[in-house]
Amino acid sequence: MTPQSTKSTYWQGVGAGAPFILVIVPFALLFGVVASEAGLDIVQTFAFSVLVVAGAAQFTAVQLLSEHAPTIIVVITALAVNLRMAMYSASLTPHLGQAPLGTRALVAYCMVDQAYASSILAFEKHPDWTTRQKVAFYFGAVTPLMPLWLLFTLVGSLVGGRIPPEFALDFAVPITFLAMIAPMLRTAAHVVAALVSIAVALMLAFVPYSMGLLVAGLAGMMAGAQTEWVMTRKERAP
Repeated sequence: MTPQSTKSTYWQGVGAGAPFILVIVPFALLFGVVASEAGLDIVQTFAFSVLVVAGAAQFTAVQLLSEHAPTIIVVITALAVNLRMAMYSASLTPHLGQAPLGTRALVAYCMVDQAYASSILAFEKHPDWTTRQKVAFYFGAVTPLMPLWLLFTLVGSLVGGRIPPEFALDFAVPITFLAMIAPMLRTAAHVVAALVSIAVALMLAFVPYSMGLLVAGLAGMMAGAQTEWVMTRKERAP
């Protein structure tokens, strides 16, 4: 592999991650505003994004803190929301597991939904890529995302509630996850897992502190696993 091929793969990653800028910017702005309204100062808000680097978990934690939820509930819920990162890591291990320890640590720190979604699709499409090429693609996908996430978190905290509600920044949250999830619903198991988790989340919307989301996530994973098992048995049947 030549340096040029790694460079090319990096720029492919940049191109794959760039479209998510359209939702990362309002997403980060919204978090900064929400954190500010919840009582966090600029330093706390910025440190939150630098240390956690997980928008969904950050929103969940701030919301629960604003509702004066017990600290243990905040921690458990935020960790549960971030359990998807463990699944991301497991699916990336066959592709990036041979990278040096320091590189893998940096990949783990930069593990964001959009970069993962872009990368896993590219890795499956290009099984001939080397580990270095895959690492280059991953960091390319991260490049247009993380700096803007941190920058606009800071901007959102600074401007606070001065952003007009007509801007409807809250659209960024569902749009972000729809843009990531839709291309990945490629099998019956994926679709069933998504539908079951949505249904359970809606049914348990009344549960305090958004705890229904934890149940919905578990239900979705169980339904997806069961569907995968049934489909595998059908394929193996004579």
